[in-house]
Amino acid sequence: MAKKKMLVFIIVIIIILMVCLGCFFRYSYLNKATSKDKDIIRSSVPTVFVHGSGSSYHAEQQMANYAKLNGVTNTIVRANVSRSGKVTWIGNSIKKDAQNPIIEVNLVNNKSVSARATNQAPALDKSSIYIKDVLISMQKKYHFTKVNLVGHSMGNLQIAYYLCNNTTNIKLPKLQKQVSIAGHYDGYIGELNSPKKVSLNHEGRPNKMDTGYRGILSLREKFPSNARVLNIYGNTGGGSDGSVTTASAKSYRYLVSARARSYQEKEIYGEKAQHSNLHENIEVDRILVKFLWGK
Repeated sequence: MAKKKMLVFIIVIIIILMVCLGCFFRYSYLNKATSKDKDIIRSSVPTVFVHGSGSSYHAEQQMANYAKLNGVTNTIVRANVSRSGKVTWIGNSIKKDAQNPIIEVNLVNNKSVSARATNQAPALDKSSIYIKDVLISMQKKYHFTKVNLVGHSMGNLQIAYYLCNNTTNIKLPKLQKQVSIAGHYDGYIGELNSPKKVSLNHEGRPNKMDTGYRGILSLREKFPSNARVLNIYGNTGGGSDGSVTTASAKSYRYLVSARARSYQEKEIYGEKAQHSNLHENIEVDRILVKFLWGK
């Protein structure tokens, strides 16, 4: 009996030590993260994350949580968008003194553009209204006048079409920074009627354009001239991320670089450069933090 009590006692002590060690390492990590605070710009400008087709806000969580753990923000809220465009806010409200708040968009209608459509432009145009719904609701609730936009995959096309249709609307928040991750601007692998073997000239202009790309050509005259753009794309070794070719992703340059305040590209290599892995890639997280909030 005494041996059994001693064994239980030892097990309890081991559990306590493991919990203490876990707390210590977590505290050390957070302390290390917050030591970078001096490298972070403190701003009230919100950053809105938009997920891809068939996805949800879960695809945005690692990037948002990485920013939070690294002292960028302590405010992450979710904007749930119904099929009709009604926006419901989930989580604590964004306080007036919140720094670098993050908004995770969750689209209920996450397959608003059919892969079977031979002309995707009309559906993309209609789907982009969801972005406008979020920003109008955000502005009414929090009165923000500026915004950063981050998209993955289809989210980038919704953002691009939103910008095409609304850059002259002075009632909407002005774009400050845009991050495109795995954007299939000139079509994606397997898309019906998507151009094959596309090449880009020195301006980034593709020699073949699909209907979705033609639908946003007016960005060359409309893109906000004060906005900075970062275009991140993956290459697993064959010139694509498995779903989007590097040429399709890089074709965004032709649409915005002549007007944007700055435009830069970042190619991610290897297994973690796969299309869906890009939003779970710590290298992408670091690049995002530096571009959006770094001094």
